[in-house]
This record gives sequence, structure tokens and C-alpha cells, in this order.
Amino acid sequence: MPSVITIGTFDGVHIGHQKIIERLIKVGQNKSLESLVLTFFPHPRMVLNKETNIKLLNTIDERKELLSKLNLKALVVKTFNKDFANLSARDYVKSILVDELNAKHIIIGYDHHFGKNRSANINDLKKFGKEFGFEVEEISAQDIKDVAVSSTKIRKAISCGDIKTANSYLGSPYFLTGTVIKGKGLGKQIQFPTANIYIKEDYKLIPKNGVYLVKSIIDNTPIYGMMNIGTNPTVNGTKQSIEVHFFNLDKDLYGYTIKVNILNRLRDEHKFESIAFLQKQLKLDQEHALKLIEANE
Repeated sequence: MPSVITIGTFDGVHIGHQKIIERLIKVGQNKSLESLVLTFFPHPRMVLNKETNIKLLNTIDERKELLSKLNLKALVVKTFNKDFANLSARDYVKSILVDELNAKHIIIGYDHHFGKNRSANINDLKKFGKEFGFEVEEISAQDIKDVAVSSTKIRKAISCGDIKTANSYLGSPYFLTGTVIKGKGLGKQIQFPTANIYIKEDYKLIPKNGVYLVKSIIDNTPIYGMMNIGTNPTVNGTKQSIEVHFFNLDKDLYGYTIKVNILNRLRDEHKFESIAFLQKQLKLDQEHALKLIEANE
């Protein structure tokens, strides 16, 4: 089916991205075109610059999940590898956009570059449009700036533990997705059993170490809890872990894959004088968390 396409990383699928996708869907409806988002994985910088330590707001599966909620007709994920990077601009347009995706309308940023060595720009795309029969609609400089600023602010906020700011730009809570694995069992010993979350994607941006108010859906039920990200310095830990103590949950979660929505930051991680002092602080953290939950319900 003929399509209208927008192209990009869409990391975070934040409110700036959502505005572009709303435009995409509207054009699709008005012109009877299938609305497609074309994205790439791995991130081009992971392939072209192996030294980069890029951290993303979403894993590719999380990005798919977020985009699937936006009434798109389809999400197309292209594997970005050296062969793809070496495609000439013309081959990319002809083989991917025209032959494979049947593009009739492309919504793209004024600063978009594509093809080998990113040698082609939006003016080249417009020329290809005349040759191959598709229209190019330019996303304004202001909208592109809004997207870039939002992405930068979100990453910075998460890195600093400023979850409120990050969530306001995202339009929904920042979240982590991982598998529950066995930990050292310390939490259970001090009446605060935790689910230890393992995230296999090392490019996922993890918030600053500290204690957070979180929420998950477990067996179709919303469950609140508090999450510690850090090294457990009170017991001389050195390796970062992610542990969630869920309130009012008596269930073995080992092996479960869970999504942890991060709602608020409670405090920094500290090294306490003893396990007893840590236990006392955890009780205070829980009281604080429960008050925040009550205030927002």
C-alpha cells in the first residue's frame, strides 16, 4: 500500500516525537496512505564509532512498544550495519523508500542527511522525490530543535536523577525493563525483600544511583514499590545493582520480565553505619513513598 513515512531514531518517543507522529498519521488519513515510521537498530553511532559509549532512553523493544501505542499502521526497523551504511543515497531511496516501503509522502527534518557518509540532504531527497514520485514535507527548524532539546534534557535529567523533569518531557514515566534474577538475599533478611532486575542491554540509560518510587503491573495489578539503584555501600558492595522492594506483594518473581515505571526520586544512596541503620532508613523511605502515592491518588 502507498505510504507516508517519517524517519528517525525516536529514542524516548517523547512529546516532541509524538507531535511529528501525529502529523504523520493526519497526512496518512487525509491522503489515504499507510502511516509508517522507519527507524534503525543498532544506533548508527554504535556501528560507525565503536568507541562511543552511547546510552539510549529505550531499548529497541521498548521503542517498539511505545510506538505501537500511537495508532501507526506500521513500524519498520532496519538493521543498521556496515553494508547499510555504504548504500549510496540513490540506492537507499530507490531500494528502501520506494521499492520496499512504497513512499508517496515523506515527512523529514530540514537537517536530515542520508546515504554513504551522510552525503545527501533534504534538497537531494526532494530531487529524488520528483524522479520517483513522492512528496517531501519539511519538519520546521523549531520542531526539530524542540525534539533535540527535549532528548538532551531528558538524558541529562535521568543522569542527574531528576525524574520529574524527565517524565514531563516524555509525557509518561521513564521505565526500565528487565528480568528478575537471584540476588544476595540481604533484603529478605532485613524484612525488605527485593526483586533484582537484570537489564541485558548495556546501552540502556540507567538513572543516577539512589532510591526511587516506582510502579509495575504484576498479574494485571498495579503494584507500587521503591527501587534502589547503586552498589549497596553499607555492605561494602562495589557492583551496581537494581533492586525493587514491592509493597504488599507476596510472590516469587524469579524469571519474570517486568517493566518498572519510575515515578519520583526519594533520596541519594548512602553508606550507613550498620545494617540496623539501613533498615531504619528503609522504613522511613517506605513511609515517604506511601505519602507520595496517597497524595497522587
